Amino acid sequence: MNATTRRSRLVPLVLLAVLAAIGFAGQAGAHGPDPMLRGALWSQDQSVPYTWKADQAPPAWMAAAIDAAAADSNASRASRAAVFSRAAGAPSLISYGEPMGCSAAAIGCANRADAPRSFRIWFRASGHMFDWGRLRWCQSPGNDTNGCYDAEALALHEFGHIEILDHHADLADASDWWDSVMHVVARAKPRDGYNQHADGRCDTARLQLEYDRPSWSAPFSGCLSIPTLTSLSASATSIWIGGSVTFRADLRTAAGAAHRALSNDPINRRTVALQRRALGTSTWTTIATMSPSSTIDGRYTSVVSPTATYDWRAVFSTPAGEGIIGSTSSVIRVTVSGCTIGCPQAIDS
Repeated sequence: MNATTRRSRLVPLVLLAVLAAIGFAGQAGAHGPDPMLRGALWSQDQSVPYTWKADQAPPAWMAAAIDAAAADSNASRASRAAVFSRAAGAPSLISYGEPMGCSAAAIGCANRADAPRSFRIWFRASGHMFDWGRLRWCQSPGNDTNGCYDAEALALHEFGHIEILDHHADLADASDWWDSVMHVVARAKPRDGYNQHADGRCDTARLQLEYDRPSWSAPFSGCLSIPTLTSLSASATSIWIGGSVTFRADLRTAAGAAHRALSNDPINRRTVALQRRALGTSTWTTIATMSPSSTIDGRYTSVVSPTATYDWRAVFSTPAGEGIIGSTSSVIRVTVSGCTIGCPQAIDS
């Protein structure tokens, strides 16, 4: 039996138990956020400890791979999803070997039905015989050869299910392989990506949608496409020549149920341009890059001293590699009046 057939028969059934127990919550196209499983979310940044089932503790090499996968999940989740760690006496159990809570054809599976209290994960023992042959984990002594499966990569996949991730909808040519670790079919060594040890951008996209970003300045996954809103206000709309105006822009994601936890989020540490247009023209000129506020999230300011009447707007351009869409504020006209001696100046409010 060739390797392709072996993987096709074996690995699509990984995590069948969690799908049967929880069910599907709809599919999403490739290059979109992963679909999600039904069931409760963990609390934001919830610490979720796990331990080994007493009579099914993994050998040291497998334990190290599972712990490494938990650290991979924590480091690459790019969201406020649950944080995993091993701790004695934890209610969540991970088992190695028989008996399994999985389909007879699965090499591993997970169940999150008791979230946000606990979870279960099972791994088939290295050397287990299937009808296609013997299972080999790459981390098991003497088995790091072609045809082995990377235990750390599969464990990261399992922790993804525990968070709430369902299987990614891969493109037929698998050109989006690195977008996710949540593939229906795993890859064996030496295929590219068989040992992927970080969540992909479409994994983090779903985690951000459900749990939000770790901070208001954190990047949005490039697998998202969230609209933004830029608003602009001015301390005065009519001044004498020589006076100054403080412009304030506020940048947020658009509100809406489809944006889930990312709805109406302030967006810090981005580039917001202040532009002006002379009356009767259509050309906008960037006057300043607005400064981020140190006290108000999503706020950017600029102080200018216009010498003529102009229309003004704030522009947030779509950033490269980030899943948010640029936006432009409505237009504000600031009228500048002339005088010769003792001209009053606008008071900056």
